[in-house]
Amino acid sequence: MVMLTWKEPQGVFDIQRLVQNAIDLEFATLPPYLYAKFTILPGTNAAALALLDSIIRQEMIHMCLACNILNAIGGTPAVTPPHYPGPLPGGVAKGLTVGLLPFTPAAIAQGMAIEAPDEPIKPRVALAIGQDEDVSIGEYYHRIDIALSKLPASDWTVGRNQIGDAQFFQGQIFDVNGYADAHRAINQIVSEGEGTPVRPDQPGSPLDFQHDLAHYYRFWEIAQNRVLTQADDGSNYTWGAPLGVDWQAAYPAIANPQEHDFVHDPAPAQAAQAACNAAFTAMVDALGKAFAGSAGELGVAVRAMFDLRMAAMAALNAPLADGTHVSGPAFVYLGGQATTTQTEGAAA
Repeated sequence: MVMLTWKEPQGVFDIQRLVQNAIDLEFATLPPYLYAKFTILPGTNAAALALLDSIIRQEMIHMCLACNILNAIGGTPAVTPPHYPGPLPGGVAKGLTVGLLPFTPAAIAQGMAIEAPDEPIKPRVALAIGQDEDVSIGEYYHRIDIALSKLPASDWTVGRNQIGDAQFFQGQIFDVNGYADAHRAINQIVSEGEGTPVRPDQPGSPLDFQHDLAHYYRFWEIAQNRVLTQADDGSNYTWGAPLGVDWQAAYPAIANPQEHDFVHDPAPAQAAQAACNAAFTAMVDALGKAFAGSAGELGVAVRAMFDLRMAAMAALNAPLADGTHVSGPAFVYLGGQATTTQTEGAAA
C-alpha cells in the first residue's frame, strides 16, 4: 500500500499544499497506466484494455476535480512530471517505487499496490499542528475533506478557474464552488479508486458510488484473469468467468525507458522517442494552462494525448539496438513551463 506524508494543516495555505500533493499523485499514475496500456498488442486483450482505459479516464477526471478544489480555495495547480522509476509524489521512504512497466503481471500488481484500499478506519489520535504522520491515500483524502470542511466561506471563490465538462467527460467533471462540491469530488475520487470504504455507517464494497468496480478491483480482475462477480444472494463476491488475459500478447517492450540511453539505437527508434517526448511535453503544458484558467487548453491536452498514442505506436514498432526489444514512450518532459507548487500565500 502507498503511504503518504500527512502534516496537519494550519489555515488555507497549508490545505492548498495538501491538495496540490493530491494533484501530483493523480498525475503520477497516468504514465505507468498508459505504458501498460500502450504495450498491449493491437486486437488482443480487449477486456483488459477496456479496464485500463476506464481507469486512465477516471484518473484524468480525478486530477481535474482536485484542480477545481485547489482553484476554489485560491491556489494555482501545478503539473510536475515525476521521474520513473521512483516514489509517488508525497510518498514516504518506505513507500512503493513506481516504474514504467509493459503489460505484464508486474505492471498490474503495481497498479493494485497504488490503488490498494484503506483498512477499516481506526480512531484518530489528535496531532499537533505541523506534525508528520504516514497515512494511506484514502485516509489522506479523508483528512483533506475534514480540513476543507473547517474553512470559512470567505476562503472559497465561486467560479475561479474551473474545469467543466462541456468538451470532455460529460457528467463527470463539475465546478467546485464550496465545501459541498469539494466533499462530493473527494467521495468520487476515493470511491472510484478504492471502492466504498469501510466505515461505522457502511459495510464497505468493491463498488464505487456509481456501482462500478473501483480501480483496485479492476486491476485485480486482470491479475486473476477472472471477472469479479457478486454472489446471487448479494452477500459477497466470487471469481466468475475468465477475462481472456493473454500475457504473451504484448510488445517486447523494455521497462523504465527513462533509464535507457537511446543514443545507440537505430534512427527510427530515436525519432519515435523524440515524438513521444514532444507530445508528452505539449500535453503537460496544455494541462498547466487549462488548470490556470484557460479551459480551452483541455482540448489541446487531449489532442496531445492522441498524438502521444500515435507516437507510442511508432516507438513500439521500432526495434532497439539489440534487435529484440522495443520501447514505449519514456514520458520525458522537455520544457521549462511545468512549475513547482504555487499558492497565493507562498511569497508571504
